[in-house]
Amino acid sequence: MRLPKSSLTKPAQLGLDWDREGLVAGVDEAGRGPLAGPVVAAAVILDDLNPISGLGDSKALSEKRRERLFDEIRARALCCCIAEASVEEIDQLNILQATMLAMRRAVEGLRLPPAKVLVDGNRIPVLKVPAEAIVKGDAKVAAISAASILAKVHRDRLCLQWHESHPQYGFATHKGYPTADHLEALRQHGVSPWHRRTFGPVKALIA
Repeated sequence: MRLPKSSLTKPAQLGLDWDREGLVAGVDEAGRGPLAGPVVAAAVILDDLNPISGLGDSKALSEKRRERLFDEIRARALCCCIAEASVEEIDQLNILQATMLAMRRAVEGLRLPPAKVLVDGNRIPVLKVPAEAIVKGDAKVAAISAASILAKVHRDRLCLQWHESHPQYGFATHKGYPTADHLEALRQHGVSPWHRRTFGPVKALIA
């Protein structure tokens, strides 16, 4: 995606030059709240000449629609990258810093270097290019919406893999979030290799 000149307000507190033209990457994450698994981030540079219809906040889309858009984004975007920060990194760094790490990996993994990066939320990772945080950006900026879909689908697929090997935890249903069923499974079966040991309910069980 390219932005026309001066289409973004220059954030004075960052002192960034938003007048430069060039490729713009959207970035979003999935998996900050769950008790298990990595946090996943994606970065996407869309092709203005090959638009994708139906993009939106991944949480507001049906699973079937997300799956279809996942394949379409991968096929039609100029480039994209999906990256993770592991459970071990989450436990070592904390979830915020691990999320920033996953986002940075996603941006740095892009085949084409962006001139600007737009990140969903109110925080940005340390990057070598100008970046701006946009609250609710996954509902406002197409490239961020695309990134949210890639990150969400990728992480949901990981949960299905864990379910196949450890169905007693119910990962296919709750996707690692602290539902009543998930907490009961933790009490009955203990902590799995995918659980974040610094997160409250898991930490309490270990103690």
